[in-house]
Amino acid sequence: MINEKAVVTENKKLAEGVFSTVFRTEAAGICKAGQFVMVGTGSDSRLLKRPISISGADPVSGEIRLVYRTVGYGTTELSLSKEGDSFDILGPAGNGFPVEKAADRQHILLVAGGIGAPPLLYLVRELKKQGIDRDRITAVLGYRGEKYGLFLKDEFENEANVVLSSDDGSVGVHGTVMDAIGEKVTEADMIFACGPLGMLKAVKGYALEKGIPAYISLEEKMACGVGACLGCIVKTAGVDSHSHVNNARICTEGPVFEASEVMI
Repeated sequence: MINEKAVVTENKKLAEGVFSTVFRTEAAGICKAGQFVMVGTGSDSRLLKRPISISGADPVSGEIRLVYRTVGYGTTELSLSKEGDSFDILGPAGNGFPVEKAADRQHILLVAGGIGAPPLLYLVRELKKQGIDRDRITAVLGYRGEKYGLFLKDEFENEANVVLSSDDGSVGVHGTVMDAIGEKVTEADMIFACGPLGMLKAVKGYALEKGIPAYISLEEKMACGVGACLGCIVKTAGVDSHSHVNNARICTEGPVFEASEVMI
């Protein structure tokens, strides 16, 4: 894990309230899809870092990309950054997606709701690096609607077969990602998902019904990001080796879990 001042090399707006910021950092050489970094603010009154999923990492250029929605002081400050600005970064943190388990799968389904799309973009590119052809990958992306911006859609379309859903029906299937799966997806033998808790519950239920292994990335507010504060706990089917109860820390044992392991 790297703890350093990382320098902004690019910052741009992708949609209303959604930004993409690229950092030069030593963390780029050790990242895995599904991990996150803790990003500090410039305010002495706001000491806690913000957890943000990694949307891409290039060990050659030494850069990582963060795609995020502005929801408060920290992310707003980051969205206003300019090339050359620096932020405290701690990471990469957490447990990533088990890319190696997809090697022999023929129909890989990625399910993203809203700001759950960025870590899955990193994942799909890692799957391609492992020799998995785009015809074996379907990405179902859920958006609020076209007027709010279809961020990352074009990038996903370069990597996989894409199915869209929207809350207002302006693009793709009118409804949720699960509605889109029901209408457009005929085969799947592995699922990777990231998004709101309600969506992940539905994905877990679908995976259990179909007998498909599913790996889900949980979103949660975090204080320390390294497992010390126990502020990001999820109930689990098994006993955690750290707490010796049916709990796991999302920041360390997660954020990626096998769906059947967590009680959501």
